[in-house]
Amino acid sequence: MNDDFDNNAAELRARSNWQETKGKIRQAYGDLTDDDLEYAQGTQEEWFGKIGNKIGKTAQDVRAWIAGL
Repeated sequence: MNDDFDNNAAELRARSNWQETKGKIRQAYGDLTDDDLEYAQGTQEEWFGKIGNKIGKTAQDVRAWIAGL
């Protein structure tokens, strides 16, 4: 798969229906805080890395998981 496509799909998923997506993330990883889930456009890689560090996964794993929600 193309990394640009994956990045764009994950960014779109993260931005659209954010409350729904955030709820799904919190169901799977209840120890994530609101601060952890605060997403700012343009900080995508940093955000995926931060979430990944918190849940013990790579940024790429987090990106793929969110894109699939």
